[in-house]
Amino acid sequence: MGLTARPSHPTLLVVRRAIQSDRARLLQQWVAWVGSRLDEPPGLMAITVERQFAILIDILIELAGPLRKQATALWFTACEEYGRTAAVRGLAAGEVIEEIQYLRELLIHLLSDTVLELPPRQSMAVVLRINRMLDRGIANAVVGYTDALVETLLDRRGIPVAANEPAEEVVSTRLNELEEELTRLQQQSS
Repeated sequence: MGLTARPSHPTLLVVRRAIQSDRARLLQQWVAWVGSRLDEPPGLMAITVERQFAILIDILIELAGPLRKQATALWFTACEEYGRTAAVRGLAAGEVIEEIQYLRELLIHLLSDTVLELPPRQSMAVVLRINRMLDRGIANAVVGYTDALVETLLDRRGIPVAANEPAEEVVSTRLNELEEELTRLQQQSS
């Protein structure tokens, strides 16, 4: 089964290039903001959280590419995994939302000049698209967070369960899988 590549609208390409060119700064600011609010996550190294943020940003870049349908499915999976990791980090549900909302704020600042240069109709479409993807990402993160909490509390018979593996190992394995899928997507969209 082949992947369906759809030509990207020139507006999406402009947004994609803007995010790609400032990816490192975007990641640094997001990690710094989260780091200023939290100490080392329990059971996880800060570098693991940074790695997860980098994956989310890279998928956002792919959402404006020719394989955006496949990137959208990966975005939902990655956001759900982000929610699961947030539960491991000991975040409250509101903090899960707040961290992605901060990504939205960073993207608004990053893309504001780019969006202003676009014709009004196109700029509105870009803003709505980004907001829709972030909102749907938040919804999936909350699902992952809730699922992780339920799984840690109960097994199928209602008996509390304990984690069998260290959190760092489990999260790293899941991030490896996301990175592999993202790499395949990036190779196919080139």
